[in-house]
Amino acid sequence: MANIREEQAEAGERRGATPSLKEQRSESHAASTYAVFLKDLEANAGVVRDLAEKATQSVLCLLEQRLMDTEAKHLEAQLPRKVTDMLKRCPRHEGKVARKYKLEQFLAVVAEELDTTPNEAERLARAVFTTVRNHISEGEADDVMGQLPADLRSLWVPEA
Repeated sequence: MANIREEQAEAGERRGATPSLKEQRSESHAASTYAVFLKDLEANAGVVRDLAEKATQSVLCLLEQRLMDTEAKHLEAQLPRKVTDMLKRCPRHEGKVARKYKLEQFLAVVAEELDTTPNEAERLARAVFTTVRNHISEGEADDVMGQLPADLRSLWVPEA
C-alpha cells in the first residue's frame, strides 16, 4: 500500500514538473525567436539592439493602429511572442480605435519617439517592415499591405 502511494506521489511530482519544463521550453523558444528577429532587424537597419527594440515597438505600434483589429491579431499571431508582448505594452493601444496615419504623420511620430530625423525614421521603418515581412507568411504580408494606403504601402513593399 505504501509503495502505491509513493508511486502516486512520484507520478504527481513528475506531472507537476512537466508544466514547469513546458514553461521553460516555451520561454526559451520565445527568447530564441525574439533574438533572431532582433538580430535580423539589427542587420537590416545597421543598429544596436536597444534601438532595434525601440524601433520595433514604435513602428509596429503605429502599424497596428492603422490595421483593422482582426488583421492586427492575425499579424501578431505570426510574430515572435516577445514582439507581441512588446506591442501589448504600447500605450497607444489602450482603448483607442484605429487611427489613419498618413506617411508624413507616421514618420513624424516614429522620429519623435526615437529622437531622430524623419529621414532616419523612414529608414528604420523600412527595416522594421522588411524584418516583419521576412518573419511572417507571404499571405499575411499581402493582407497587411492590402489595408495600407498607398503612401504607407510604399514603406511596406520591398524597395526595388
